[in-house]
Amino acid sequence: MFRAIVYAAVLSGIISGIFVSAVQAVRVVPLILEAEKYEAAASADVGSGSERDVGAGLESGDEDKAWAPDGVFERIAFTVSANLLAAIGYALLLAAAFAATGSGDWHSGLLWGLGGFAAFALAPALGLPPELPGAAAAELGARQAWWGGTAAATAAGLALVVRSRHPYSAVLGILLIALPHLIGAPEPQNHEGVAPEALARAFVVASLITNFLFWAVLGAATGFFFDRLGHSS
Repeated sequence: MFRAIVYAAVLSGIISGIFVSAVQAVRVVPLILEAEKYEAAASADVGSGSERDVGAGLESGDEDKAWAPDGVFERIAFTVSANLLAAIGYALLLAAAFAATGSGDWHSGLLWGLGGFAAFALAPALGLPPELPGAAAAELGARQAWWGGTAAATAAGLALVVRSRHPYSAVLGILLIALPHLIGAPEPQNHEGVAPEALARAFVVASLITNFLFWAVLGAATGFFFDRLGHSS
C-alpha cells in the first residue's frame, strides 16, 4: 500500500505539475509580465526622484526587494520545478487520504480534488486574492498564518460536512469554514498597487481557473493511479 501511495503521488504529480505549468504559461505568466512592467516603471520613477507618488500604496521593506528569476529559461525552470514539487506533495496527501478512507478511483479522486481546490485556493482567495507584482499587501507572516489557518479550517470543515452523518457535525463544519472569514484576513496599510485594477482582476480570475484545473487533474489522476497500483500491489 505504501508503494501505491508513493508511486501514485509521483505519477499524478508529474502529470498535473506539467499540465498546470503549461496553463500558467498561457493564462497567468503574461499577466505577471505585464504587471512587472508597471512595477519597473514605478521603481524607476521613485529612483529618479519623480514627484509622482506612484509607490504610495506599497509597503517598504525586504519584500520590495524580493528575488526574481533572471531570464525566460530560469523563470520557466523554477516555475515547473515548484509546480512539480507542490503537485507531488498534494498528491501524497490525497493518496494517503484514499488509503485511510478505503476510496480511490478517478471519480472519487476528482471530488477530492475539488475539495482541495476549495480548501487551498478558493477559500483563501476570498480574503487574500492572488496578487500581482507591485500589489499592496499586508505583512508576509500574517498573510501566511491566515492562509494556513483558512486552508486547515476549510479542509476540516468540508470533512465534517461531507463525511459525518451527525447534523451537529455538519453545523460545526460550516462554522469552521466560516471562522477565518469572520476573523478577517490581514489588511495592508494602503490598498493602492502599481498595476491597473482591470489587470489585477484578470489575474485573480486566471489564477483561480488555473488552480481549479490543476486540482481537478491532480485529484482524478491520483485516484486513477492509486486504484490501479493498489489493486496490483
